[in-house]
Amino acid sequence: MSTQTKLVIGGVVVGFLTLLIFPLWLSALIILGVIGAPVVGYLMLDPSQRKRVRSQGRKRLGS
Repeated sequence: MSTQTKLVIGGVVVGFLTLLIFPLWLSALIILGVIGAPVVGYLMLDPSQRKRVRSQGRKRLGS
């Protein structure tokens, strides 16, 4: 199992645990924050920086 798959599974488990421990509205805010932070960071990049990030992702797919 790859490292990325382990991280995704861990994130899903933590998401379910927050749903059990915290109220629904707080869990939704936590999950949206975890998903929204990288998206906002990516959208803040210049077009040339986004192109570089996409090309790095493609390079690592074959390895």
